Amino acid sequence: MARTVSTTGNISATDNNDLSKKKGFVWNLKAIKRDWQLYSLVLIPVIYFIIFKYVPMVGNIIAFRKYVPGQSIFGVRWVGLKYFKMFMGDPNFWHIFLNTLKINLMSLVIGFPFPIIFALLLNEVGNRFFKKTIQTITYMPHFLSMVVVVGMIEDFLDPTSGFLNQIVKMRTGHTIYFMQTPSAFLPTYIISDLWQNTGWNSIIYLAALTGIDPGLYEAAEIDGAGRWKQTLHVTIPGILPTISIMLILSIGGLLGGSFEKILLMQNPVIQDASDILSTYLYRIGITQNSFSYGTAIGLFDAVIGFILIFISNRFSKKFTESSLW
Repeated sequence: MARTVSTTGNISATDNNDLSKKKGFVWNLKAIKRDWQLYSLVLIPVIYFIIFKYVPMVGNIIAFRKYVPGQSIFGVRWVGLKYFKMFMGDPNFWHIFLNTLKINLMSLVIGFPFPIIFALLLNEVGNRFFKKTIQTITYMPHFLSMVVVVGMIEDFLDPTSGFLNQIVKMRTGHTIYFMQTPSAFLPTYIISDLWQNTGWNSIIYLAALTGIDPGLYEAAEIDGAGRWKQTLHVTIPGILPTISIMLILSIGGLLGGSFEKILLMQNPVIQDASDILSTYLYRIGITQNSFSYGTAIGLFDAVIGFILIFISNRFSKKFTESSLW
């Protein structure tokens, strides 16, 4: 690049920018060389996301092309929005879409506040041993395989030997077939999800609580605030940015749901009550080999999720001044 010199003989702003960029590049190389151990820790997650998250996104092209197994992975011919129109015109579309919203919205409304409440209660526990014991007990279900969790649910609700049905039988004289009752699916799903994830999801809120300045509690106590007012005016505002970010992410997954759990809990009797977009996608795309149609359903789900995240992020930025971007 030709150098431009001002009338005073000084280096122009363009050259200054070039020099600063070179210095920044050299500084970055030195930082990487100095802290290569820390950067190497990031390397594996970056490779994982590139291989398993970004590269597969190229496959979304078959939502607009007809895919034939054994031929080109990018499809054999362009069909445009054919598969999206098929999905929108499917008689089951609105039933599955609304059912997905109902299940996930109920899970969000009931399940989202529980970890926050649990973290606030646990934060008030003074006995360190008791606090750690409760944390360990509530974290453990999260590490169980989903197959094991659903197996435990079926055992607990078994109409002949399940302990819950034993209690029901003692009170009413008969048992309930929970896993074969469509109206019982949603309460079973939500309650089991609370048992499995409340402790684990509370970790981030407990971490946020440790970042609140103790001096704020002391000032509030001097002003005569009790524990309840301290929670309302110090603790909750202190973790509100964390709550906002977690809520945005949860809203983004409003059409997702726990696919593995619902699929394992499903049976022909309760399929109408438990069918969601992801299980329908699995049934159509995998078991019926309609890969292009299944990809279109998955892309529809992803686009709606992105729109929900974008809208909720804007609202959060406007009303709480916390956002993802």
